Amino acid sequence: MTYPQPGLDPTRPQPPLPAVLGPYPPVSAPTGGYAPLPAMPYPGGGYPAGGQRLTVQPILTSGMATASLVLGILGVLGGWCLFGLPCVLAVILGHLALRETRDGMRSGHGMAVAGLVLGYVFVGPMILFTVMVFFGSILSAATPTP
Repeated sequence: MTYPQPGLDPTRPQPPLPAVLGPYPPVSAPTGGYAPLPAMPYPGGGYPAGGQRLTVQPILTSGMATASLVLGILGVLGGWCLFGLPCVLAVILGHLALRETRDGMRSGHGMAVAGLVLGYVFVGPMILFTVMVFFGSILSAATPTP
């Protein structure tokens, strides 16, 4: 069972479709149906012509900054058993990496700062402890014992 569309009387002939403006010629519709599509190909187009490609070489990361970060992590995790040597190297390489990354030709400024911070976490107390031991030994040698 089919239901007719509201407002359309299937017994009456339908008016012709309006003419389409554009590159196609207007086609008159036969009574009671739709206009056939014209047999013209699609207009040209497709993908646009390829533009010039730019290849940009990425900025190289500073090796000293990477080494500073790695040595800072090693120094904090196990620097006490290596006499703080990784942390001292992390501080030295961190300062060199800051100088290398200052002009923007190399990346890794954040890694250099992180290596410096991790290096100073162990080097600072080590220097303080060394000064305390040095002055403590001098004071104990200078103080007479009864």
